[in-house]
Amino acid sequence: MTTIVGVHGIGKYRYYQEAGGSPGRAAETMRLKWNGYLDKGLTGGSPYGGAEYFSEIAYYAHHLRKAAPAPVRQMAPDAKLVFSDWARQLDGRARTKAGETLTGIAHRLAEWLLGRLGTQAVRFAEDFCPEVAAYLGGGAPRIQARDTVADVIRRRQPRVVVAHSLGSVVAYEAFWAHSDLSTELLITLGSPLAMRNVVFERLLPVPTHGRGARPPGVGRWINIADKDDIAAIPPGLRDYFEGIERDVACNIDWLDFHTVRNYLGCGSANEYLRSYI
Repeated sequence: MTTIVGVHGIGKYRYYQEAGGSPGRAAETMRLKWNGYLDKGLTGGSPYGGAEYFSEIAYYAHHLRKAAPAPVRQMAPDAKLVFSDWARQLDGRARTKAGETLTGIAHRLAEWLLGRLGTQAVRFAEDFCPEVAAYLGGGAPRIQARDTVADVIRRRQPRVVVAHSLGSVVAYEAFWAHSDLSTELLITLGSPLAMRNVVFERLLPVPTHGRGARPPGVGRWINIADKDDIAAIPPGLRDYFEGIERDVACNIDWLDFHTVRNYLGCGSANEYLRSYI
């Protein structure tokens, strides 16, 4: 079987908790689920049918989060800043008002987000903003998460890497930081790599003249994004990164807009994965 490695996205710390603090057990639980999700996309069958596609999920969430999500108004200052900058990506009218405190901004924007997109979007923000802040803030969490992903890719030597959400950022930086890593195909799902003022300008290596590039160890790069995914802003990456073969648009679920379950299960990646399975 072709080796396919997955790199998970935000909100996966609970797997570590449920596994009693074992990253390996958390990764295996996720691997079984990802296999089922992809099998549904490929065959239309049950999402829990026991098929084998992924050899491993690179699990790094425990490096970025040490507790359950907190309400927006209780986030740390760095996460509130990410929240404020991210909200502006959703709607240019979500602007800071003169004299507002950071907590006041977060509270007002949370109410705005709730009214505009509902509770699902607020829950998303409670996962997305702290983890993005923890990773892009630099220091040990970034290095540990990036090197954990690199270690799995190095050990498994996959022909395909499927990276979801924040995992696309971690995988991108892992390939650039470790020149020995390689894969024939990188598929990014719901990627925030091009999100201005939140992710793009803070990438390592820093984009040159406003453009990033496909890492040297990646043969092909396909990007897939749902039209309603509030993490994939903008959904297309080709205008921001050299070497992307194609941006693929999909429409998975306007309420459940970001889950890897829906991305793998909707069939958008089938055309690119079938020859490897």
